[in-house]
Amino acid sequence: MSKVLVTGAAGFIGFHVCKMLMENNYDVVGIDNLSNYYSVILKESRIKELQNLDLKNVGNFEFKKIDIVDQKKLNNLFKAEKFELVIHLAAQAGVRYSIENPRTYVENNVMGFFNLMDECLKSKIQKFYYASSSSVYGNQIKVPYSENDHVNKPESFYAATKISNELMAHAYSSIHKLKTTGLRFFTVYGPWGRPDMAPMIFLDALYSNSPINIFNSGKLERDFTFITDVSSAIIKLIETDKNISSKNYRIFNIGNSNPIVLTDFIDSIETLTKKKFIKKNMQMQPGDVFKTHADVISLEKIIGPIAHTPLNEGLKIFIDWYKSYYNV
Repeated sequence: MSKVLVTGAAGFIGFHVCKMLMENNYDVVGIDNLSNYYSVILKESRIKELQNLDLKNVGNFEFKKIDIVDQKKLNNLFKAEKFELVIHLAAQAGVRYSIENPRTYVENNVMGFFNLMDECLKSKIQKFYYASSSSVYGNQIKVPYSENDHVNKPESFYAATKISNELMAHAYSSIHKLKTTGLRFFTVYGPWGRPDMAPMIFLDALYSNSPINIFNSGKLERDFTFITDVSSAIIKLIETDKNISSKNYRIFNIGNSNPIVLTDFIDSIETLTKKKFIKKNMQMQPGDVFKTHADVISLEKIIGPIAHTPLNEGLKIFIDWYKSYYNV
């Protein structure tokens, strides 16, 4: 049975990737520093959920509290374990938070990224998958966004660190022949989601009768992507890579390829919940972009068609989970 290291295992995408890996009979070692950027209770609940999976029918899961910035602890981990591959999903997230706290993004997203690639090199691990972001595209006019587009005009410092990751990966792939795969995620939502992202913020406000801020009068478009579409695409890619000789350096978009206007997203939540938002129109925020739209042809050429969960279907699952988890 293959053993995989997943960083950011207590995070939103990390949790779902760990779960799906286990369901596909991978043994998983998950690490996370359990930072207080958002609710540690939610992160601990995700880990507990993974630990409580029926181990008779799935791979094993082991959690270790390790910060990717701590090079010594990482080194000890890699020496103690024999990983087949690494899926690096840990990062300091958040576009707006990066405006006020840029240093933590350098420490976690740049130095932490380097530490992991370097440990892969030392341990002779050939495959390194990592999270990038649709934010690297900035506010470019051309859509849909293709992996071949230039990404040299980030709108946020967070995006700048993700572009840095892609450049660092390219250098290690070129120099050391490390097989690196960057995954540009597009506005992922769903059960166990992040409280700092719009879908959770909106539901929190809706069920507490608080107002929501609608930026740029709702004239924003996002390629909302359901979480299981993302995690299943990652697993498919890993499985496919077992049977093909992949390039040393790759970048793939993972998105729904169907941008939704923010006002339509809000309307869908109101329809499904039979409740109305208290709305407050706001100006465009610094670091934000007007539209995201993923071209996923490159990924689909390798793994076949990826799932594109319709918005109302994904939102219903998300809302049902939210009401259950928060006892609404």
